[in-house]
Amino acid sequence: YAESEEAFSEYSQQIYDCLNEYHQLYNIYNDYEGVNNIKTINDNAGIAPVKVDRKIIELLLFSKEKYELTNGKVNVAFGAVLSLWHEHRQAGLDDPENATLPDFEELTLRAQHTDINKLIIDEGASTVYLEDPEMSLDVGAIAKCYAVEKTALEMEKAGFKNGMISVGGNVRTIGSKFDDQGNEAPWNVGIQNPDLESEQKTIHVLNLTDYSLVTSGIYERNYTVNGEIYHHIIDPETLMPAKYFVSVTIACQDSGLADALSTALFNMPFEDGLELIESLDGVEAMWIPYDGPYKYSSGFQELIKDYQN
Repeated sequence: YAESEEAFSEYSQQIYDCLNEYHQLYNIYNDYEGVNNIKTINDNAGIAPVKVDRKIIELLLFSKEKYELTNGKVNVAFGAVLSLWHEHRQAGLDDPENATLPDFEELTLRAQHTDINKLIIDEGASTVYLEDPEMSLDVGAIAKCYAVEKTALEMEKAGFKNGMISVGGNVRTIGSKFDDQGNEAPWNVGIQNPDLESEQKTIHVLNLTDYSLVTSGIYERNYTVNGEIYHHIIDPETLMPAKYFVSVTIACQDSGLADALSTALFNMPFEDGLELIESLDGVEAMWIPYDGPYKYSSGFQELIKDYQN
């Protein structure tokens, strides 16, 4: 919402520019002229510390905190393993008939180079160094929504009061929307049905004000090998795609936290995930198992539009 089309365009451009800056900084695949990004850090693993923008330092400090919070279920130092899965998934999508799984022995060898304690951050010098030359960072489980959260906060400082940012299905609401009478009302945000064949496209619609909604699911990025689907969320313990749930949804204020938690809960049994969520203030979760009823944290259903207790 803005007072004029001109103001709306201005805010939209600011949001785009902000997200684009984060995209370049947090990219692990591409170089950008004059930018030291995550790829630059990976390229210099075991060679030298890399001087980086404060936005990268803050992301990596945040990521280390979430590693501790989730008992290692979200690890940005897991790139050596994830890159091998990425290579096989991409090759399998390009040539489905010859799709293959990564060699488990190679996955195991690569897993020896995922120690987050070898990610050395020097805040004073604003440098990042990977001590292990075989190690690489992959911030995919955190960076997108972390960037959305930071962008939302920057926009609020710039005077943006009411809006919604949706990036790849992950939503951050700012303030409220307005109903037909011009009264403030919560934003209505749907949770996608992971069964893409179903006529019911949305499972629930939530009422959200200054809140984020983030879902991790097996339907997002996957490929098929010998008739079996392999998705992109890899369990750090088994080194294979996690098999607990079809999707996990997190609702909380901080979009970056929601992103980290949705991945972490995907990689742990329901009881462990529920215990973690119930220990956090203002965080709710919904789990969709492969079979059986949906599962909810204690306050999640109260966010559902028209929910009757």
